Amino acid sequence: MTEIVRISRAAMRVGNITLIILSLCVAVLGLHVGVRAYPTEDVWRAMVGTDTDATAIIIRDLRAPRMVLAALVGAALALSGLMMQSVTRNPVAEPGLLGVNAGAAFAVVVLLTYQPGVGIWAIMGVAALGAGIAAALVFGLALSVGAAVSPVHLLLAGVTVAALLMAGVQVLVILNEQTLEELIFWLSGSFADRPLAGVWIVAAGLAMGGALCLALAPALDALRADDATATSLGVDVARLRLLLLGGAALLAGCAVALTGPIAFVGLAAPHLARLSGARGHAQMIPRSMIFGMLLALTADVLARFILYPTEAPVSAVMALIGVPILINLLRSARMRLA
Repeated sequence: MTEIVRISRAAMRVGNITLIILSLCVAVLGLHVGVRAYPTEDVWRAMVGTDTDATAIIIRDLRAPRMVLAALVGAALALSGLMMQSVTRNPVAEPGLLGVNAGAAFAVVVLLTYQPGVGIWAIMGVAALGAGIAAALVFGLALSVGAAVSPVHLLLAGVTVAALLMAGVQVLVILNEQTLEELIFWLSGSFADRPLAGVWIVAAGLAMGGALCLALAPALDALRADDATATSLGVDVARLRLLLLGGAALLAGCAVALTGPIAFVGLAAPHLARLSGARGHAQMIPRSMIFGMLLALTADVLARFILYPTEAPVSAVMALIGVPILINLLRSARMRLA
């Protein structure tokens, strides 16, 4: 038995390393391709040299930060989605579907409408606040129909709140002609031409959130059964839920503040981690984050070619990936409406 566990852990490590290498390959591809493709020698010269010509600026100052941002935001959204799914025991819990992204977007649009030109720190703080309020509202609505939060009730509550908040966003965008172009660009969801000052916040939040989840992995494993079992094993269920749902909302809010609302990463990454053989949260947490990085990087590269020579929104590309996964989850779970 010990030998089997050792082999399983070794296989997980090999799988994680393979996925990281694949993510790095996609990131390197992202440095090469776009409206204009560059050969490897130009990419190498731009990344290791100090040239200031147009090619070096595009690769080093535009594409490289874009790849870093995509990787961090993808991992953050994946971890946020995993936390939501774990504490609610709900396979469709995800920042985009549960209105968390819409709450962050609405809060940011309100801020930019009445206080245009504010700094990235204010935007990130307001986005996190909006995400937290939206999450509380969604779970409150889902709980109002019964003691247990069923996947269908949670999904319906999330879609309802998200639709309401995005309707408010559209009204504010139309009324605010001065910043209309800027808001539409931000709301499209993209990793290009985004302010990088807040990347360190996302990186720090991702590191702290990942470490916290790994430390709480045994408690999360206990919570997979039911609340009574987890409580009998010494888990403070209410405190655990509040802590992790709050952390998930903060991560998603900060990510949305930087890139705009991008859905389905938090749904698809944990699902792919499970399909790849990850069992238990000690394995699920790093595997989900790596899949989140890979999904975001891949979506960013694909977005450059779907409407070539213009770029498609990354959020639209992720929807093409996430919607089939959501349909599969809803069908395979045989969800009850009671």
